[in-house]
Order: sequence, then structure tokens, then C-alpha cells
Amino acid sequence: MCAPPRDLGRRSVIGLAILSGMLCLLVPLGAQNETVSFAQTMRESMMRMHSAMNAASASGNADRDFASMMIPHHQGAIDMAKAELLYGKDPRMRRLAQEIIVDQQSEIEAMKLWLSKSQANSSKEK
Repeated sequence: MCAPPRDLGRRSVIGLAILSGMLCLLVPLGAQNETVSFAQTMRESMMRMHSAMNAASASGNADRDFASMMIPHHQGAIDMAKAELLYGKDPRMRRLAQEIIVDQQSEIEAMKLWLSKSQANSSKEK
């Protein structure tokens, strides 16, 4: 039922494999489909996040590269928080998931704005 992640690129494969294995511990033999769906949703979220982070091209500018990689990282957190809202029961964890969605989305927008302004400024300097 739990399989190792496939084709994730060169970065974070070990960390993702460990986390994927930890998620598999959440799925005991004979578990309900809801638990399997949660674990699968989390694995898929992490795979999308790592794939997008690996796809970010390095520019040599630490600020730009940081923002470019953090955007998919934050999106991954949003996707995982949405899984908590779908499957989680604890009110404190659900509230935390809601806060993560709001905070991470705001930070994504700030980084996108910075990237667009940074791109515009570097275009003017040329």
C-alpha cells in the first residue's frame, strides 16, 4: 500500500522517503479508506512541492532563488493544511491548518510581488 516516492529529482529524496515512510505508519493494516486517502494526499502534496522546488532554476541571486523555491514550499504547506481540513478532527489542528493557509498564501503573494518588482528593476538596469 505504501510505496516509496518515484522520480522526485535529485534534491530531498531521502527526506521525502523518510517522511513518506512516517506517513505509512499512519496507515495500519486494515485501516479505513479515509486514513489511506489522507496519507496519499499528503504524499502527493509533498511530491508536487518537491517537483516544483526542483524545477525552480537557479539564477545565482540568493534572494531570487530563495523566493522561487519558497513559493512551491509554501504551496505544499497549503496543500497539506487543506488535507488536514478534509480529514482532521481536532479543532486546534484544524484552526492551525486554517492559519497556515492564510499565512502561507499571504507570504506567497509577497514573494511573487517581490519577484515581479525585482524582475522589473533588473530590466530597467540593463
